[in-house]
Amino acid sequence: MLKKRTISADQARIKLADLCARSEQCESDLLKKLQRWGISMSDSMGIIESLKKGRFLDNSRYAGAFARDKAQFSRWGRRKIAMALAAKRIAQADIREGLDSIDEEEYLEALHLAATAKARSLDLTQPTDRQKLYTHLISRGYESPLVSAEIRKQINYL
Repeated sequence: MLKKRTISADQARIKLADLCARSEQCESDLLKKLQRWGISMSDSMGIIESLKKGRFLDNSRYAGAFARDKAQFSRWGRRKIAMALAAKRIAQADIREGLDSIDEEEYLEALHLAATAKARSLDLTQPTDRQKLYTHLISRGYESPLVSAEIRKQINYL
């Protein structure tokens, strides 16, 4: 059986600083990683604080990058993004700031693309299929008024 190699707190701090330099990370993900590595909670908190002081770690910056990426590439709505950030224990103020950083035009374009892709497999002249499209877009995290307006646009395209 292989023994799990343990790392010191200094090695963990260096590894996490390198990781944070390559991509945005949030505090809760880093704490989970430190726990998996067997670093004590007091050492973990010290590492997190040193990363914050060195500006390697910033939950607000992470929330903005996460929100923009999920809206643009995954075509998630604001509600789903907010729930995902809350699950990562990001503060509500940081979540609001992150959601505000989403470009409105790109957001509406992502909604349109998501609706168009789903509508291809549906007959929007049927109320049940319109309901399926509505449910699909709501589950993607888009707001109800935007979804309703997009469905009306899709129907007008017919």
